[in-house]
Amino acid sequence: MANSYKETMNLPKTDFAMRANLPESEPKRLAKWEEERIYERVLEKNKDGKPFILHDGPPYANGPIHIGHAFNKILKDFVNKSHAQRGFFTPYVPGWDCHGQPIEHMVEKTLGPEKMAKIDQPTLRRLCREWAEKYVDVQREGFKRLGVNGDWEHPYLTFLPNYEAGNVEVFKKMYLDGSVYRGRKPIHWCSRCHTALAEAEIEYGDETSPSIFVKFKLDVMPGMFETAGATGDAYVLIWTTTPWTLPANTAVSLAPDADYVMVVADGSNMIMARELVEQVAETAGWQDWHLVEESTGTLVSLKGRELTGLTYTCPIRQDLKGTIIYGDHVTLDTGTGCVHTAPGHGQDDYLVALEFDVPLLMPVDDNGVLTDEAGPFAGLSVDDANPVIIDWLRERGTLVAEKKITHSYPHCWRCHEPVIFRATDQWFVSMDKNSLREDALHAIDNTVEWIPAWAKNRIGSMVADRPDWCISRQRSWGVPIPVFKCAKCGNTVANEATFDAVIDLFYREGADAWFTRKPSEYLPRGIKCETCGCTELVPEKDILDVWWESGVSHTSVLKHRANEGLRFPADMYLEGSDQHRGWFQSSLLTSMGAYGVPPYKSVMHCGFTVDGEGRKMSKSLGNGVDPAEVMAKSGADVLRLWVASVDYSQDVSISDEILQRTSEAYRRIRNTFRFLLGSLDDFNDERNVVTEWDVLEPMDQWMMVRTQHLLADVEAAYDDYKFHLVYRAVYDYIVNDLSSVYMDATKDRMYSEAPDSPRRRAVQTVLMNILEVLVRVLSPILSFTTDEVWEHYPVALREREGRPTNVQLAGWPERRDFMPALPEHAAAEKIAENFGVVLGVREVVTKALEDARAEKVVNKSQEAAVVVRAPRSVLDVTEQFDREVFEELFIVASVAFEEADELAVTITPATGEKCPRCWNYRELGGNANHPDVCERCGDVLDILAAKGE
Repeated sequence: MANSYKETMNLPKTDFAMRANLPESEPKRLAKWEEERIYERVLEKNKDGKPFILHDGPPYANGPIHIGHAFNKILKDFVNKSHAQRGFFTPYVPGWDCHGQPIEHMVEKTLGPEKMAKIDQPTLRRLCREWAEKYVDVQREGFKRLGVNGDWEHPYLTFLPNYEAGNVEVFKKMYLDGSVYRGRKPIHWCSRCHTALAEAEIEYGDETSPSIFVKFKLDVMPGMFETAGATGDAYVLIWTTTPWTLPANTAVSLAPDADYVMVVADGSNMIMARELVEQVAETAGWQDWHLVEESTGTLVSLKGRELTGLTYTCPIRQDLKGTIIYGDHVTLDTGTGCVHTAPGHGQDDYLVALEFDVPLLMPVDDNGVLTDEAGPFAGLSVDDANPVIIDWLRERGTLVAEKKITHSYPHCWRCHEPVIFRATDQWFVSMDKNSLREDALHAIDNTVEWIPAWAKNRIGSMVADRPDWCISRQRSWGVPIPVFKCAKCGNTVANEATFDAVIDLFYREGADAWFTRKPSEYLPRGIKCETCGCTELVPEKDILDVWWESGVSHTSVLKHRANEGLRFPADMYLEGSDQHRGWFQSSLLTSMGAYGVPPYKSVMHCGFTVDGEGRKMSKSLGNGVDPAEVMAKSGADVLRLWVASVDYSQDVSISDEILQRTSEAYRRIRNTFRFLLGSLDDFNDERNVVTEWDVLEPMDQWMMVRTQHLLADVEAAYDDYKFHLVYRAVYDYIVNDLSSVYMDATKDRMYSEAPDSPRRRAVQTVLMNILEVLVRVLSPILSFTTDEVWEHYPVALREREGRPTNVQLAGWPERRDFMPALPEHAAAEKIAENFGVVLGVREVVTKALEDARAEKVVNKSQEAAVVVRAPRSVLDVTEQFDREVFEELFIVASVAFEEADELAVTITPATGEKCPRCWNYRELGGNANHPDVCERCGDVLDILAAKGE
């Protein structure tokens, strides 16, 4: 008999699969989207909406996508789709950084040194372009597989003529304003890659270096020490970790307000900072030493500024004299307080040398090899020179102490080898001449929204402290510095006419023409050197820094493609946190320099991806996560759900274990969708929907209000770009409110009532509202799955004329869309408040039922009779509802309430019998036609019989 009753139940029916099979289904869905032209259709739908432009930062086109790429691109897709779903016009043009040393280096490795030595520049540039094109295609397919919408057929590539011309447009503005200049300054130089590096191209790593203390012989004994009885030669004791820079020494810098004393040790009189004497004595192993004092016993001490002007014999170039100077960069945390100063090998050294008019020496060539200016050390590399110089100093008795130290040292971000500071002729952007630094800092503080807010301080400190920006590179693959040199006198020739001619050339033929065409073929007639009048001009050989190139995308993309809906400034830039010293900053400086405004209204950053233990991913550790492998195993939507689940503002962990937990959360969400679809199989929202609020039962009303709260929470989280709060709000709602409470409690109504029962249709009405909210708010995150859900809607809905073919075209759920309409705010909140009390009671009842089952008082909750003893404040709420509300909510046979001081629950076996149809414990035989079932089920069976079912 039980089997026949089963046929009379309204069990869920849907062809929405329980197993997602995403690795196989997602590529087919991508093909469907491409055929539907979903990106273009979303734009067309929202063409009259408010624009929101997220400008894509270009990754390097030099390999397949990695998990950091996936994390970044998915976040951008969340931003774009959540705006598009709410009606914003969101054109998104992805881009790639195709120039620069990384690609050139890969081509060099492929060719090998012999072929590389013979290749001409045009051929090398062609090979670099082909390499970039190859990996643009590889990465493009990887990004599309993630489900990211964009104009993938028309991306921006930095080697395209239209883009290259934008470099010259910005350079022209800043050069003519005087912000771009050529000068000789110390910059980071990579002797392996043979090029200058900007600060953004530096990474720091530990290096073990020699730490040496060297005495420089002063030309005279300072008067105060001599008066106090010091005799013999006087020395200043310096400390350095770069012995190879000693051939370039021209000064020693002291801290202006520090106290300096003379130490007598090992027969030498050495001046150093008083604060560091004991530390140096221990390092040097001095057994018997003392400080010079006056006859009265008073220590002789001079401020650093009081020693300024003393001269000494330079340690290596003994034909040169050095000078004692002072500078605020000198600290007393280590060393001697006397800083060896080589203006050609350090920014601080360079700046203090300018102030005191100290000469600059540069005895190191492009290969990092000491030149003839280094005297006896000519021909040695800077690495090989260190031990040789140390031995040379030791032999001459000027080395006081030596030890090894491990410290953070700058490395090239491409070859990962240590770099050197080296003064060369380069092109720079001045940070201060036209108030660029001041204007950029003002924009950072007052114009741009930083997400998270504390990022303002990070980029602000970087801009405040950065030196002038070195924008020239000594490579082949890139956009050239767009100026000319006079063949006769070597002076720079650059004016509005030359810039305009180059801009026109680049638009027509691209930057390759710079290296193949003669200037006379495209420059206006009459252009000549203003210094000597020569008309023979040669193009500059250096290329622009790739950070400049990517930084001018605000011009080459946002301005150049305005007819496609892009606009300047962009609403948002979104990249990794390292871009505060990279693309965020180069974009800001070029935009402020050229236009006086920042290129973005807001900047959002994401952290780095690390493994489950928080370690940086690396090949050596073997802890990397390949997004292609994740998608082949679990699907892109699982990867997207992981991105949504983490706080992107900090470093985020990913591992097989974490992805397994994410897969479990995905299955919970998917099964919820499946239950909703199955429960609505026979529902037609035009005929079956409950239109009157009061027809809904109290639990239905509460669930409608709770769903409205969810929608408000999700909207706020999307507005704040806190996608992990979107995930948490939805997941908690599904697990705690929908699955554990509402769907569980209303199963009896859904399964046992007659199909058209008002009580059943009320539940379906609520579930339809829930489905409409969940599928739309999760569409930006679970783009594949929600589209699949959309296709499996009840037949009456999915076949309706005019219904969008994709959930991405469906728009955002609004409060006004709820059916029936929700009551005014106060009434809705009262419902939520009352049910908060009721759910508190349910929690206690649920615990009591668990205990009763464990103690074998009852086997199932349906067998239980519940007595709730509660304070009057609780009863004032529960008395507003019929007992049937609590029987349904608690899933028990009966519920009674009694007043008590504290909340307590008693469970006893219920009277009555188990209905074989609905399994509830009730009196059987209430319907004479069906004496074996409860009255409700008997009535349903009559209805079904009358309909021939």
